[in-house]
Amino acid sequence: MSAFIGFFSDSFGYVLNYIYNLVQNYGLSIILFSILLKIILLPLSVKQHKTMMKTSKIQTEMKAIQTKYKKEPEKMNKEVMELYKRNNMSPFSGCSSVIVQMILLFAIFFLVRNPLTHMKKIDPVVLENYTTEITQEIGEEGISTQYSEISVVKYVQGKDLKDSEFYINMEFLGLDLSNVPQENFHNWTVYIIPVLYVLSSTISIRLINSMNAKNNKKEDIIEVNGEKKEPEEPDMAAQMSKTMTWMMPIMSVSISIIAPLGLALYWLINNVLMVIEKLILNKVLSSKEEEKNA
Repeated sequence: MSAFIGFFSDSFGYVLNYIYNLVQNYGLSIILFSILLKIILLPLSVKQHKTMMKTSKIQTEMKAIQTKYKKEPEKMNKEVMELYKRNNMSPFSGCSSVIVQMILLFAIFFLVRNPLTHMKKIDPVVLENYTTEITQEIGEEGISTQYSEISVVKYVQGKDLKDSEFYINMEFLGLDLSNVPQENFHNWTVYIIPVLYVLSSTISIRLINSMNAKNNKKEDIIEVNGEKKEPEEPDMAAQMSKTMTWMMPIMSVSISIIAPLGLALYWLINNVLMVIEKLILNKVLSSKEEEKNA
């Protein structure tokens, strides 16, 4: 598993380093990298949005089946599968998006955690020898046990050794992206990006929930065998979607507190881009759906 994630971290590192060589700023590089990655993943986002719209359209039928066969679970599952089949859908259609998010979560974390390995591609032996030299000069407390490469970057940046192969310009809008909130809790500036990330997550979650509510057009009454009834079974797909919607930001916030600020910046920019993407896709695809129905 680590080798699999490492492959993506190395691949992303090549791209991030290429952008960094052009702009010479780590923060700006992360922003441009985030935009590029969002463009590459656009087809998956479009597919995910279309799946969400399809799922919304079959909710009434789904609830009718759940209510009608609530005492016959096998029959209910069979009818649900038939419903998916009639609409050319898969009950696991949302899994690909979750898998991609998890891969990105860990790949970007390891990339930001070890930028000299994944981004600068520095030989491990050379890096270890230089780390030993720094330790001998400033003591072991100068090298973080969790983020040794970040400590090396901070040391080189502090010495202003711009010609060093270990140098990465992590100053961005007055913030040092090499700082870790957990290790610099006395410095209030380390909380600016995580707080902005929390705010952007709240906005994106409310936007997604609002779009789902609008697209679902949920009915309080459904018809079963000619009788109008209230749905008694919960919408499991909606519950799962809601859980995932909240779980990812909570997990991300938890990690951003113990990770370098570069990671929180990536998630912040990704959230902003996601909100813009959702608004555009919802408008464009909803318009096409309305034209198709007309």
